[in-house]
Amino acid sequence: MLAARALAGLADRITVVERDTLPERPGPRRGLPQARHAHMLWSGGARAVEELLPGTTERLLTAGAHRQAVTTDMVVLSPQGWYRRWPVSHHNLLASRDLLDATVRTAVLADDRVELLECTEVLGLVGTGTAVTGVRVRHDDGTEHTLDAGLVVDATGRSSRAPRWLAELGLPEPEKREIDSGLAYASRVHRAPEGARRGFPVVAVQADSRQPGPGRSAFLVPIEDGQWIVMLSGTRGGEPSPDNDDFVRFAREELRHPVIGELLAAAEPLGDVAFTRSTANRRWFYERMSRWPENFTVVGDALAVYNPVYGHGMAIAAQSALVLREVIRRQGWGTPGLARRIQKALARPVGVAWDLATGQDVFYEGATETGPALRDRVVAAYVDRLLRTATGNGRIARRLTDVTSLERGPAALLTPGVLLAAAVGPLRPRLEGAPLTAEERKAAGI
Repeated sequence: MLAARALAGLADRITVVERDTLPERPGPRRGLPQARHAHMLWSGGARAVEELLPGTTERLLTAGAHRQAVTTDMVVLSPQGWYRRWPVSHHNLLASRDLLDATVRTAVLADDRVELLECTEVLGLVGTGTAVTGVRVRHDDGTEHTLDAGLVVDATGRSSRAPRWLAELGLPEPEKREIDSGLAYASRVHRAPEGARRGFPVVAVQADSRQPGPGRSAFLVPIEDGQWIVMLSGTRGGEPSPDNDDFVRFAREELRHPVIGELLAAAEPLGDVAFTRSTANRRWFYERMSRWPENFTVVGDALAVYNPVYGHGMAIAAQSALVLREVIRRQGWGTPGLARRIQKALARPVGVAWDLATGQDVFYEGATETGPALRDRVVAAYVDRLLRTATGNGRIARRLTDVTSLERGPAALLTPGVLLAAAVGPLRPRLEGAPLTAEERKAAGI
């Protein structure tokens, strides 16, 4: 939908080919199974969405979403200890994925230039290895036809068949890299205790990928309607169970700290546990291909997917939609080589999220065939030093969130001032427990 919005005004008509029947209101659909798990939109992504669709943040907040200050409204146990709740630096938008999708979808489809073709599947590309001229589609009644297009954007997500489609046009196989920590997710929605339904912080217990054994983590995310969505995760040998009856036990006994299990004691489960293993980091390096057809580009999860625990997928999709619009505006519609320029430009935001995710996941046993390289170990050692410094230095905590919020690139962590601070270390002593306020503890019943 954001790609369609980015193209509005640059083309006379944009057709969104959608396999599902899209709900009129926020609700589940077959093509988005990950919606049952926790999502957050980091401020770098929220700003991109706002630039594409002004007023989206306000519409989300009106519908019940939360705007959480980073790190003021966060209680986080990092691999190096508890973060303090430093003054506001950035923010997250917190809501169910269903609400986020419905809010964006409604705004995009209000534009008469965008046409929705529901219950329709793309079968393949039409054209040659030199230029794509459209797609072959099949409707739910079994009929097929060709949809001509001046530009085809593959935003089909994790299940993208672009490598096969390109091969059918005679193009070489693209380079792919996968780093799979073996992470499994178990998520459940809860009704928060009455006093904790507004203004409650995000609570997270993070894994430490450098410690031996599986990594286990958990997130408690406030969403609309006075609900919490709680996500438990574990890598190979430490996975949570899909069993409803084991959810609270895992949160209490298997994590580095039991705070989330304690918070769940007074919360009411709503529905069953949702479970998934679709968490591998996977990236297609289309920008490196020796040949690339005109009029075709791949964006979003179809280009790269990241371990969802880092929360960057939606933000990168939004930033990529902006890149799509900016390159076309700068180069001009129909310029020779435009599609290749778009694909190369998309590699920049994708590469930031890829490095952030894989720099941690590569250390889990079995994530790759060869294990972490020397560069991985050097970078990880420096990041560990920054994380430890951030537990007692608010300026360094802000620099880290500059990057994790996707508002600045990793170069922000390599300035002389940051290097010096990392050498000095934290300026304040470690916190001994979760920095929940007395009022928050009382509201949550702990």
